[in-house]
Amino acid sequence: INGFDRLSELLNQALNEYNENLAAMDLVLFGDAMCHVGKICRIIMSTPGHPLLVGVGGSGRQSLSRLSSYTCQYITMMIVISGNYGMNELKGDLQAMYTKAGVKDEGVMFLFTDGQITNEKFLVYINDLLASGDIADLYASDEKDAIRNAVRSGCKGAGIQDTPENLWMFFIGRIRKNLHMSLAFSPVGDAMRNRAKKFPALVNCTVIDWFQPWPMDALYNVGQKFLAPIEQLGPQDSPTRQGILDFMPYSFEASGEQAKVFMAVERRFAYTTPKSFLELIKLYTSKVGQKVDALEDQKDRL
Repeated sequence: INGFDRLSELLNQALNEYNENLAAMDLVLFGDAMCHVGKICRIIMSTPGHPLLVGVGGSGRQSLSRLSSYTCQYITMMIVISGNYGMNELKGDLQAMYTKAGVKDEGVMFLFTDGQITNEKFLVYINDLLASGDIADLYASDEKDAIRNAVRSGCKGAGIQDTPENLWMFFIGRIRKNLHMSLAFSPVGDAMRNRAKKFPALVNCTVIDWFQPWPMDALYNVGQKFLAPIEQLGPQDSPTRQGILDFMPYSFEASGEQAKVFMAVERRFAYTTPKSFLELIKLYTSKVGQKVDALEDQKDRL
């Protein structure tokens, strides 16, 4: 790929295909976002490859993981947390992923966030998956026999003698090749540090990709896209629209600087995250709509 222009063309094409076939993602692929997609793709195409995406909420970890998985022609799977979701439900979801990756020989990305850790015991299975792919107590003995029979033909086709041990190692080898975890964790607080101490595979068996704060040009591009449908701001080159587009990143950066002062003076954190910026644009868009509707009502009364 020769340069960012070609990379942008390819990734936007992949994003359009994703939106046509799956749930639409409204993404702005600026430079840093494209670099993250490239890193995640490179990680999950290796054996075994598990990215650990560290960043604050709204920085694009989940969306870019889904796009990377789609680009590599993998199936993206997540667990759905509910009030009664426990170890047995997690075991069932993992068995479904293992069937796709180990028996059907399909590429699978398991997207997992720290917000889904409702029980710290979940990380026992996750630690084993990252370290070796062989999770203790995931299968009963009769289920293991069924898996061995399911992969027997593939094992023979690879020229490996179909002993019970070889069949199981062939299955685990497929898991390590096809099943990739994308862990989206937040560095805020002590939770990530404490979990890394208790479950070392979270760090030792993953490749860390840090999601840094969005640069000014990324903020500008995001604001430009989401404010483009607002006709009341005038044409794309109007001074009013340009002034608003310039002010959005400036206000976000100014808030971040004031948060540092607040921390120094009050010893309290006030986080400004990409999600905050998106909420700012959403709030501004809704307010513009409300004011325009109010003015239209007043005009009709006159």
